[in-house]
Amino acid sequence: MYIQSIIAYLLVVGAAAYLVKKFFFKKKKKAAANCGSDDCGCH
Repeated sequence: MYIQSIIAYLLVVGAAAYLVKKFFFKKKKKAAANCGSDDCGCH
């Protein structure tokens, strides 16, 4: 296998892992105690 193919496959795998992490493993955001029920931009 050529080194160019290996690098291309690694980039594809890295991009796929990044997208999976970004969209499926979202961090739960904790709202501040003084926000109330409206969205005041405190997150």
